[in-house]
Amino acid sequence: MSSADETLEKIRTTVEQETPDDIEIASVTFEGPELVIYTPDARKVANRDRLVPNLAQTLQKRINVRPTQGALVNEQRAREEISSTIPEAAGVQNLDFDHDTGEVFIEAEKPGLVIGRHGETLDEISASVGWTPEVVRTPPMESSTVSNVRNFLKQERTERRDILERVGRQINRPTTDDADWVRLTTLGCCREVGRAAFILSTPESRILIDCGDKPGAEGEVPYLQAPEALAAGPQSIDAVVLTHAHLDHSALIPILFKYGYDGPIYTTAPTRDLMGLLQLDYLDVAAKEGRAPPYESQQVRDALKHTIPVEYGNVTDIAPDVKLTMHNAGHILGSAVSHFHIGDGHYNVAFSGDIHYRDTRLLDGAVNDFPRVETLVLESTYGGKNDYQTDQADSERVLKKAINEAHDRGGKILIPAFAVGRSQELMLVLEEAMRSGDIPTVPVYLDGMIREATAIHTAYPEYLRDDLRQRILYEDENPFLAEQFQQVDGGQEMRQDIADDEPCIVLTTSGMVTGGPVMSWLRLLGSDPDNTMMFVGYQAEGTLGRQIQRGQDEITLSDGSGPRAERVSLKMEVETVDGFSGHADRQGLETFVETMHPRPEKVICVHGDEQSTNQLSSALYQKFNMRTYNPKNLETFRFV
Repeated sequence: MSSADETLEKIRTTVEQETPDDIEIASVTFEGPELVIYTPDARKVANRDRLVPNLAQTLQKRINVRPTQGALVNEQRAREEISSTIPEAAGVQNLDFDHDTGEVFIEAEKPGLVIGRHGETLDEISASVGWTPEVVRTPPMESSTVSNVRNFLKQERTERRDILERVGRQINRPTTDDADWVRLTTLGCCREVGRAAFILSTPESRILIDCGDKPGAEGEVPYLQAPEALAAGPQSIDAVVLTHAHLDHSALIPILFKYGYDGPIYTTAPTRDLMGLLQLDYLDVAAKEGRAPPYESQQVRDALKHTIPVEYGNVTDIAPDVKLTMHNAGHILGSAVSHFHIGDGHYNVAFSGDIHYRDTRLLDGAVNDFPRVETLVLESTYGGKNDYQTDQADSERVLKKAINEAHDRGGKILIPAFAVGRSQELMLVLEEAMRSGDIPTVPVYLDGMIREATAIHTAYPEYLRDDLRQRILYEDENPFLAEQFQQVDGGQEMRQDIADDEPCIVLTTSGMVTGGPVMSWLRLLGSDPDNTMMFVGYQAEGTLGRQIQRGQDEITLSDGSGPRAERVSLKMEVETVDGFSGHADRQGLETFVETMHPRPEKVICVHGDEQSTNQLSSALYQKFNMRTYNPKNLETFRFV
């Protein structure tokens, strides 16, 4: 019997000892970080007060109880019972039965009505048919990404269960050493923005946090070949943790599967969907620009198949000696501050990922309250001493003023923006400004992936601010469905028609002007001085966006079909509106550390240019008397 089998057998013995005699335990198995108990008496388990929570406390495991096949009524009768139990107003779209696990997935427009007050409707369903109900939301906006991901994972259920079982056995393998040391190696994003990647190591496990590219710097990838990283092969990694979906953090995760990685990716559910969307677009843009993509779409599907979603606040075992808890980072949908608890209270490290400390129209601000943290790895994008952004109200006033001035000239407004995060924030501002009459109501054309990314936002309203979630779900006032938002789906011909038409706003990717449809818009609109180009997000060093922002008025554009390029003279107005970035500014970063509970002993400043990381590191040391660092890539820290 293998060591993992021995562990499982001990767990089963404990479960049987702690369970009343009238409840039969058929089998116990690992599925990723969860312990799954199969029983013909699932309804009895549900009705025994505190039984499952007490088992979870005793075993220190997340527990999922499922019925055995013999406890299930046939699918046809189950459909009839479920349909008669759920109120019609819930808008049930589909029932999907998984005969291997005894789960029925209920897709509905209003999941709350399926769940019922205190879960009463779900309990009634389980009691009447035996199947374990799981509720998923029908997105208010149709999303091909959400639909494709759900269908793909449904098709891959058998293989996913095999993956989860293998992962579970790895997590629960016996440890050979106490976690007497913890090391962190920087593989990217130190004294630079982009190619985020870190290895967190203990005697027992190795965790890769993020694996992104560097905007505007083709070929500059994380140092995955370093001895501390993947020199022993991707199989030497226990897990990958992804803080959020932006490509400078996620773009190169599929390459791990290309070279043999077969382990889990832990991230939030919306990050999983956005990751797939952005990675496939990454491949598409590379092909259009005549560049060899670093991996194929199959590796993107492999990454999705190996992803284990984590909810904010849930403590999740990801290795024998490492527990992960993700918290809202306020940066984009599903972004997470990732907290690692190592050993039995041995050491705690938090990775900020990218954070926004204050609330925005779209998201609540970043969480900085933890049980324990000894070291914080902190982004420093706006860590320079003069990197202070205007507040949201002032930023919106500047934006509206610039739009009105361009409109009065008869010009058009071109706004390059990240498809995820900034675009949705701007859509909320523009919708309200037009509704209140602060700016003229004109078409707002969405080009690139913006509409699809927005649809994904509406599929996960629980990750949005309360008032926005309320509007989307209950007040039938989804601001993203305002009639002025129009998708550009006619290619270059439609772009030409828009350029020849009346004043409008064009919201387009890419946010740093490194490729995508913004290049076509620069060609169409750039030579007209009545038009305005408006930057609302960070422009990394080396990107075309940074060059234009600094005043460059002659630019080189690819024709989008290969290496051929042309020179374009820019005569349009260029404006930068601070305050819309998804990153905390200098004050926000300092406040995040100052109000952090508990305040960390060490702060490692990363994800910023050399000046920003150096100045933020120095300021935190002087203000809070803590040990701070602004490392180079390929440095290793031993924490204990």
